[in-house]
Amino acid sequence: MKMKRLLGSVLAGVMAIAMVGCSSAPAASDNTADTTEPAAAVSTTDTGSTDTATTDDASGEKISLNMWCIATEADSNRHSYEQAIADMQEKYPDITFTWEAFENQSYKTKIKAAVSANEMPDIFFTWSCAFLGDFVDAGKVYCLDEAYEKYKEELPEVMLGNSTYDGKHYGVPLTMNIVGLFANMELLGQVGYTEIPGTYDEFIECCDKLKEAGIIPFGCAGKETWCVTEYLESVIEKSAGADTLNDIFLGRATWANQDVADAVDTFQGLVNNGYFDPSGIGLTNDEVKNNFIAGKYAFYMNGTWNCADFANNEEFFPKVKVGEFPVINADKAKLGQLIGGPSDTLAVAASSPNAAAAADYAFELGKLICHYGYLDGCGLPAWTPYGDTSSVNALTQEVAKICENADTYVLFGDTAMNADSANTYLSYVDQVYGCLLDGQQFIDGLAKDIK
Repeated sequence: MKMKRLLGSVLAGVMAIAMVGCSSAPAASDNTADTTEPAAAVSTTDTGSTDTATTDDASGEKISLNMWCIATEADSNRHSYEQAIADMQEKYPDITFTWEAFENQSYKTKIKAAVSANEMPDIFFTWSCAFLGDFVDAGKVYCLDEAYEKYKEELPEVMLGNSTYDGKHYGVPLTMNIVGLFANMELLGQVGYTEIPGTYDEFIECCDKLKEAGIIPFGCAGKETWCVTEYLESVIEKSAGADTLNDIFLGRATWANQDVADAVDTFQGLVNNGYFDPSGIGLTNDEVKNNFIAGKYAFYMNGTWNCADFANNEEFFPKVKVGEFPVINADKAKLGQLIGGPSDTLAVAASSPNAAAAADYAFELGKLICHYGYLDGCGLPAWTPYGDTSSVNALTQEVAKICENADTYVLFGDTAMNADSANTYLSYVDQVYGCLLDGQQFIDGLAKDIK
């Protein structure tokens, strides 16, 4: 009951401050700088079903639905998808449901190509705000207003803020996450720390001690630029302030901001000081995460969906704690300013021959994915929690406490920005991590290339 009360207060507060700028006709967005890599399916198909009221099409024939998502075998959310689909199959055996999962980076290319060619699956995973907004603007997404009426008692409308455009709903939210600072406390203990350092000066002192002891402070997957943004955006937010970063991402302010340039230099200083694994430039996120679990790095900055994988590792779980990145400039920023918010979403293709059935299916499936994902520790729920939630792992409970004290959320930049801007931004981030640009060059280039 205590956890339910905590989540209730968290969700009420979170949604009141998480919807900044994404609730009406946002511009399009992307989540990757690489739009040429061919997508490859990495999962097998499975079966499921939907509401019995929509198991037949207008002619009375049984129907089939298909879905694309990113819940690969290596993804933290895989179990929640599998369990949700199994539940649907058992409850509604009359609809044939097939699904495929694709690696995060390649999926962004695949779904954009499918939208362009009008060859979309009935239901598809998407990131909300501007990423989904691009497809909505193109007229390729089915409006969910009618279907939502059946579920609004279980899914607060405020949760749909990032997938609402011109007052109409186009997405089913799943879970929400923030960027967390994960720490291997066994490694920190070797240099005298029993807690994650609370101030930036203490944090840097800790990194220096780790390096002196032969321990790499950070691991970051340079092969997947979104992973670099998990670090860089946190540094910018805790230097320039959440409002400044949010205004820039949403096009309300220019990139020509000296506080941002200074923050980029701060981040690059961490790289140049040897705090990051130099081999990370060529590693994937899965490789970096596995290295963190194996004890190669003391810190790992990434989404709090990772709580599930950490909790499932009995040997590693007792060693890991989660916190937020410390404040760098207290005149501009403060604790409680977080990167993240509701983003993971299911949507329905307007071209689906069974769009109404797919809409009902997406809502019911989304509720189940949210439920099991929350129990697994893959994020905080967008839907009202139900059933016994006492098994939620301690890391996810700690994330809930961090969110309870949140002041402002800034949605991930490559989701908040439109597609062209996001690709340009990620290209510059990649150059910063490779030490090819400094802070001034970063802001000058983005101010010129993003209007």
